[in-house]
Amino acid sequence: MEFRGLQLDPFQVEAIEHLKEDRSVLVSAPTGTGKTIIADWVVAEALPKGQDVIYTAPIKALSNQKYRDYTRLYGNDSVGLITGDLVINRDAQLRIMTTEILRNMLLSGDELPNLKYVIVDEIHFLDDSERGTVWEEVLIYLPSRVKIIGLSATLANIREFADWLTHVRGEEVSTVIEEVRCVPLGIYLANRDAGICDVSRYEFLHRRWTSMAKKAMAEKEQKDARDRRARGAGRRRGRGGRRLRLPGQKETRHWELVKMLGGEHQPLLYFAFSRKMCEQNAKDLSRRCPDEGFTTDEEKVTIKAAVDKFDAEFIKVMTGDQERMYIKGIAYHHAGLHVGLKALTEELYEKRLIKVLYCTSTFALGINMPARTVIFQALRKYNGHAVVPLTVRQFMQKAGRAGRRGIDDVGYVVILEEFEDYERDAEFISKYLAGDHEKVTSSFNLSFNSVVNLLERHERDMDEIRSVIDKSFLNFSYIQREQRDRGRLNDIARSLKADGWDPTDPEAGSPPRHLTARAKKYRKLGKAASKHSDRVFSGLMEKIGILQKIQYLEKDLTFNAGARVLQHLQIEEIFSSELVLEGLLDSLEPELIFGALCALSNSFGRTVTVRQRPRGEAAKLARAMRQIRFGDTVRTCEAALGQPVTFTPEMIPFGVSWYEGRQLNDLMEMIESANDISGDLVSAFRRAKDLSMQLRRVYAEDPFMGDKLREIAKMVSRDEVEVVD
Repeated sequence: MEFRGLQLDPFQVEAIEHLKEDRSVLVSAPTGTGKTIIADWVVAEALPKGQDVIYTAPIKALSNQKYRDYTRLYGNDSVGLITGDLVINRDAQLRIMTTEILRNMLLSGDELPNLKYVIVDEIHFLDDSERGTVWEEVLIYLPSRVKIIGLSATLANIREFADWLTHVRGEEVSTVIEEVRCVPLGIYLANRDAGICDVSRYEFLHRRWTSMAKKAMAEKEQKDARDRRARGAGRRRGRGGRRLRLPGQKETRHWELVKMLGGEHQPLLYFAFSRKMCEQNAKDLSRRCPDEGFTTDEEKVTIKAAVDKFDAEFIKVMTGDQERMYIKGIAYHHAGLHVGLKALTEELYEKRLIKVLYCTSTFALGINMPARTVIFQALRKYNGHAVVPLTVRQFMQKAGRAGRRGIDDVGYVVILEEFEDYERDAEFISKYLAGDHEKVTSSFNLSFNSVVNLLERHERDMDEIRSVIDKSFLNFSYIQREQRDRGRLNDIARSLKADGWDPTDPEAGSPPRHLTARAKKYRKLGKAASKHSDRVFSGLMEKIGILQKIQYLEKDLTFNAGARVLQHLQIEEIFSSELVLEGLLDSLEPELIFGALCALSNSFGRTVTVRQRPRGEAAKLARAMRQIRFGDTVRTCEAALGQPVTFTPEMIPFGVSWYEGRQLNDLMEMIESANDISGDLVSAFRRAKDLSMQLRRVYAEDPFMGDKLREIAKMVSRDEVEVVD
């Protein structure tokens, strides 16, 4: 079978055949194998028939890329983009949107009569701790007439997932699994002493190094002991647990790996797990490499033209060092990067003009930008609580960028692994090589906004609401666990009966002493099994109880003012609701309202120093907001959710300045930071704008506030906030 001149792979044909039979389908295939061709076929099939298609993605960068791709194919009139802060052609046949937008449409009761297909890219995001609930809600609320195309590189338990969807939707959901990459991966370990080698060679060198290191450390300890005796010093207490090191051993530097690989392995994606490291490494490589860098004279001319065009649009953003870096074919990319620089980097990389790109994990999420070689600076990263090894899914999401279909015969994955760290990392490296992905599990946890919208949508009918909640993947997992526990209970009961005591007989009395342990296990397992089916609904009832405690809901579940406000707000939902209920925003000028919303939209990292604190009216606003932030209502809900509330009063002057028209590079002068965080500021402005649009629904009956909120949207929707990056 061919599509757009391409001979389709068997797994692509299989998925398309299911869709032709009007079945939903889940597709699990490695990164780079062409899953998106299935989505492209769906779009090409639906549009001529007048059918609507929605393409959902977990990140705005991926949404924007798909929008650019599809507008090139179908023109601006047929394609729309809805990402919260940006709305283009809302009523188009093909709409690309974030998953949250689709969830909101479904919760608000949008009929979507012409909708035929929903493509859920990166569907494994369902187990994301912060956003996974949104994925489940979408899959639960979508009418069964709408066919789902779920795409993932890492859906290990795809059949369990399909069984759940089949149960929820009352229709067969087919599965398609492709395990072989069209461009195979070669995984190597590297350091300055081993060079770049496969795992078996590395392990041989590691054993030899370990022997040498132990011998060197023993000789050093003996020498230290002789020196202490010569000085008449006492015996030194052993330190124990020391890492093996050879005397004079130095860490392998990133530029050494780039040099080892050479030009034939470019383009390189070099994953580092901090923004600061990405920037420093790129600048360091630019200084160390020859003046000509990695680009040809012709490529330099093309890059210079793109840089000049950028400079004309974004004045004073790019430094001379950055320009020289780009022209050499070197760049860095992370979420905090200036949005214009991010777009320029992606454009140059797509054109194969960037040869070495230092990037963080965000570059691995769905964006179609493969490389010949992927390098890992480390296999551990900070997850918000501790430094932990990458999961197999996280590793393969990044490693899968190696190998360009139709260009490369193999994709190279190189892990920077010092000999002294190998014993610590060997177990995880083995897992990465085996490629056994972790199962996708549910993170279902309804927000307070979702709770009040469920009550509204189902007219407070708790039986109907429970039927919805019980469709969650989390509840499905609990039911399966309960079934397994019931099976074990029956086995234990049979064994106890066979030994002369029946645990199901209320007249049986206490078990004989030799059966006590087994009987205790039976009772404990029975209690656990009985709780499984109620756990998700109990969680909902706990949240309803909290909303009643803070007087957003009455005992009979009728809405007070708090619930009526809350049902429209999804960003810092309780805090922002309290700002409305306290009337704090009503008397503010538009620029201060936007400043207040920015304070709910961003947290500065520990490495950031803000030079300009709130003053005058902004300081007064910050004090009033702080009282609400640490009031009983917000703190009660914060404790219930177990997630810290975002409140950064230092953001108020940034929001005011942006509203007043100051440029992004001027705002950066208000900050002292080791790395570029302009992208974080833009994200905060976008998020604050999104919250202002939510507030317009709250103040729908207040023309005075409505005018101010419309003015905010007009004044802040400029330059970087509106760019389709």
